[in-house]
Amino acid sequence: MTPADLSRTVLHAVHRAVAENALRAPVPARVRVERTRPGGSGDFACAVALQLAGDAGLPALEVARILRERVAAEPGIGRVEITGPGFLSFTLDAPGDSDRALLDAVREQGSAYGHGGALRDEVLRFHHPREVRAAVTADAVRRVVLSQGARVRISCEEAGEAGEAVEAEWGLLGVTVDAYGTPPVTSPADPSAPLIPVRPVPAGATARELLERLGADATRWGLLRPASHDRAPLGDDLLVQGEANPLFLVRYAHARARALPRGAAALGFTSESDAAPAPYEAASDAALYESPARPLLDLLADHPRVLLAAARRRAPDRVARQLEAVAHAFFDFHASCPPLPSGDEKPSAAHRSRLALAEAAGTVLAGGLSLLGISAPAHL
Repeated sequence: MTPADLSRTVLHAVHRAVAENALRAPVPARVRVERTRPGGSGDFACAVALQLAGDAGLPALEVARILRERVAAEPGIGRVEITGPGFLSFTLDAPGDSDRALLDAVREQGSAYGHGGALRDEVLRFHHPREVRAAVTADAVRRVVLSQGARVRISCEEAGEAGEAVEAEWGLLGVTVDAYGTPPVTSPADPSAPLIPVRPVPAGATARELLERLGADATRWGLLRPASHDRAPLGDDLLVQGEANPLFLVRYAHARARALPRGAAALGFTSESDAAPAPYEAASDAALYESPARPLLDLLADHPRVLLAAARRRAPDRVARQLEAVAHAFFDFHASCPPLPSGDEKPSAAHRSRLALAEAAGTVLAGGLSLLGISAPAHL
């Protein structure tokens, strides 16, 4: 991590603290970090807490504590200390440490990697018309905001005479509705939870028509992949078994990532093989710390931020685009740095490191598809 990277990381932490209402102060245009002076603590120091304290109406030490908890978990940051009247001192990870920590986090958290509690104090009430794209979008928004800790309730306009049939078709798409009819704009039980309309451009087809032609998974992807203000392309290309179809690309990348550990087991090794002193040990393995694995590692590290942004913007299309990017980066990595040995080549620490990265990519793809309500088969 360079000083410029660290400066952007701290500035991002300030943005997060302000967005989460933990800090009420204008966000500076840039944050300055400097090399720690001889005898000081850490590698770099920053006085941003002292800079923000006056506008925030808080002691600099309290501002520093707010920022420290938002910076400490960022990739590349080994340790964050508060020194003096409110300076933040940073000790950076050794090359490769943050990558191994990232893969450990994905392994430990599984499909919940990227979930968090940033919205845990929010009660969100969504209301949508009786139309299939609106219903699917509201359902996906529910899944995404729940992943960030919010409490959610969804209502739909009156079902009408064909309500039960429509509900059954929506159920096949994984959609549930908590209540029908238009509730009050503000809830008497919680005036701070206004009604939030969900009104994407209509699909132009019924749930039954889409299910019969595309099936549930392709229907949901087709409805959710475009931004809600754009028309949803719902052609038969959603069923094409080729890389030109983004849904197939994402699911195929997941299936391939899941197949690699099976292939490794057949060769007698895993990403946690006893032959390696620690998982992912291969500090000299450029495949993990340099191109072409770097784009994939960066996308995995950015996944929590993408999920939080999708939740705040009520935009499940951001999750879909993130999965496409991960799938492309996975195949680029796989082509350049195969996780499995070939021919007479013996499994090495480098292969274990690559396999761990491939497994992490598969986990992130599965978790993202789940948030979109789409299945992630292990075989395609």
